[in-house]
Amino acid sequence: MRTIVSLLAGAAMFAGSTLASQAADLTLRISLQTPLKSHLGQNLLLFKDEVEKKSGGDIEVQIYDSAQLFKDSEVPEAVGSGALEMGVASLTRYVGDIPAVDIFYMPFVLNSEEKIRKAVAPGSPVRQPLDDAILETGARVLWWQAYGTVILISKGEPIAKPADMADKKARVFGKSLGTWVSVVGGVPTMISGSEQFLAYQRGTVDLGMTGVSGVQSRKLWEVMDTITKTNHADIEFLVVINEDFWQGLTDEQRGWISEAARVAEIDVRDRVAEIEAKAYSDAEENGMTIYQPTDEEIAAWKEASAPVIDTWLEEAGPLGKQVLDAANGL
Repeated sequence: MRTIVSLLAGAAMFAGSTLASQAADLTLRISLQTPLKSHLGQNLLLFKDEVEKKSGGDIEVQIYDSAQLFKDSEVPEAVGSGALEMGVASLTRYVGDIPAVDIFYMPFVLNSEEKIRKAVAPGSPVRQPLDDAILETGARVLWWQAYGTVILISKGEPIAKPADMADKKARVFGKSLGTWVSVVGGVPTMISGSEQFLAYQRGTVDLGMTGVSGVQSRKLWEVMDTITKTNHADIEFLVVINEDFWQGLTDEQRGWISEAARVAEIDVRDRVAEIEAKAYSDAEENGMTIYQPTDEEIAAWKEASAPVIDTWLEEAGPLGKQVLDAANGL
């Protein structure tokens, strides 16, 4: 694996040659894991347009998609160390340093769009302490990029209550989600997004979890027929900027960037809601049943999931308790 030391040297040489060729007073390079055509990429393009327009061309934004500069796992250190001005990373990439960020993966804590919007709002009692903790890593959060909520997909019947998960093999894509499946009686199997379709087709797993947009983009209705809208976790990405670099900017430059970031943040949050609504519609049109658990079923899920949260709190410490209490108060 590439080391951050070698990347620092390469990035420095790259920055020098790039800046020399640009007429702009300032260049911002942003590393993105997904393709530019993804909604995260399109959101960065909006930010780029806003910054360059507001600054009258004094700031140029260069987007390097599909992990051309750094992998998602490398972005927190690359930005925090100053090897890169800006980057996009999954919120979970900070869990090693800040276990409290996993509040968004704690089952059924933030399980509605209303709660999520309140939790991720700038200055909220859930988001602000996490932003402050991330700042201590050397990176400032500019905005949060919504990716969508997590649902369950199955064949034949919904996974409406914990008993329906018992002894079933479930596709997961994260440690906390795997722990949750085990606690409620299932058997977690880590499978990448690109391998989902074949796993369901071949019966490698009995059920899975993903975002509903993934059901649409991967046409999972061809191998699964039921969606259970548990919304038991929320997937978020962060756009971060190196703090030393930020402090070296003028007030005017910081103003342009902050205004553009807020425009981008509002847009991506609204866009994801639209994407999910369209995905549910397409899933139904392609024969899938959409099941909404009852209040009683959600209560049963929460009760069965409690040990996951208790274990996480031991790791997350006072900050974890602070953001959990704030989330429960929404």
